[in-house]
Amino acid sequence: MGRREEALINYTRSLALKEEVLEPDHPQLAVSCRQVAEAYVAVLNFKEALPLCLKALEIHKIHLGQNSVEVAADRRLLAVIYSGLGDHKKALEENSAAKKVLKNWGMDSELVYVELDTANVQISLGNYDDAITTLRGIVQHTEKESELRAMVYLYMAKALCNLKKYVDSKKSCELATDLFKRYETTNPAKVAEAYTELAMLYESMNEFATGIKLYKTALGIYEKSPQDQHAEASTAGRLGWLLMLTGSVREAIPYLESAVERLKESFGPNHFGIAYIYNNLGAAYEELERPQAAAQMFAMAKEIMETALGPQHIDTVETMQNLANVHGSMGSFGIAIEFQRRVVEALENHGPTVKDELKEAKRRLLDLQRRAKQPAGRAVKNAIPHHSITGKLLTKTHASQNAGEEGDTSHNAFEEIDASPIASEELDASVEISESQNATEELNAIQRASEEIIVADTKN
Repeated sequence: MGRREEALINYTRSLALKEEVLEPDHPQLAVSCRQVAEAYVAVLNFKEALPLCLKALEIHKIHLGQNSVEVAADRRLLAVIYSGLGDHKKALEENSAAKKVLKNWGMDSELVYVELDTANVQISLGNYDDAITTLRGIVQHTEKESELRAMVYLYMAKALCNLKKYVDSKKSCELATDLFKRYETTNPAKVAEAYTELAMLYESMNEFATGIKLYKTALGIYEKSPQDQHAEASTAGRLGWLLMLTGSVREAIPYLESAVERLKESFGPNHFGIAYIYNNLGAAYEELERPQAAAQMFAMAKEIMETALGPQHIDTVETMQNLANVHGSMGSFGIAIEFQRRVVEALENHGPTVKDELKEAKRRLLDLQRRAKQPAGRAVKNAIPHHSITGKLLTKTHASQNAGEEGDTSHNAFEEIDASPIASEELDASVEISESQNATEELNAIQRASEEIIVADTKN
């Protein structure tokens, strides 16, 4: 169990005790509900956070009225939660309501940060011109060399990048970086988080060397702050992926391994974010021609994803495709065929949106079945090229973004390949049955091995 999960359990127990002894609308319950909601947000569980934050808001409105500072705080947290759930319009509504309260109280310093949040939500909604207008308004209320001015430059760079105005975006990135350097010692966690976001922007503009440099700078800052392990893990994972993308696979592996360990310490061994990094480690081991190690990583990713996301989730399906690919490359056709069948069955349940992927998955299945009947050496030699890098990572940057939105730059596991069309009449029913029986036995062995690894991780 990770440290943040432990904290969440303690907060939840405290809330349960208060619910037993206090009236349903007692003010102290509102405080505890918001505290637990914040703890859920910290582990990116926005679904559980939502009802608690709504309850805190209702209690505060009863006792303090619509125009209280506590109500504004509840609404700001709700904006974060709605953004995490992908409901950016509701997030914008909550920010707007919070701004009205803060204006009434003359809390200009707090109001500027709500405006920043608003700009970030506008970017998430694709309203880039509106975001730029909002940011221009904020600049007037910031000091020239302030950290707040640096944040404005960062968000301006994001909006400009999305508008494909790359020259202007890079200039904003440079201005932000220069200002953030002044605050590395006074506000290290915030600066490291900003460097990570800037690195992501450079990455999206194909400025990989600059992105790698900023990721490494952010990691150097995080390493001095043990309380920020979750953020360090996110940055290490992204750096590892970018190094793989640029061909530095051996250099990438230690960063990916570090990301796994940090995520385990923060969230426990079965958090869905760990599965994505296991997938990337599997791809790295494939590149280094270590298929058995790759298969182990993919199997561990699959175990976590099936529990956290469900067996039909498209990312779980992609992981099964990785398993089919790597076992096919080793000549373990029984296992490969079984996984490929599962991929086909899962994609058939996704409807017409994955029509091309389903067609490709079926073609791969036919090819595996054909190769299974060839002499061993020839079958492996004719293996389909299948290297893929999954760029989906657990990355917590600004509060209005979530794991599902960020880093979603994965290469399709069902990429186009060069292979000859295969007629279905080539298949042999008796061979198919034998393969299925062998595959079931081998899959059971893999399942047991994966469970043992995960149980061991839990005990550690």
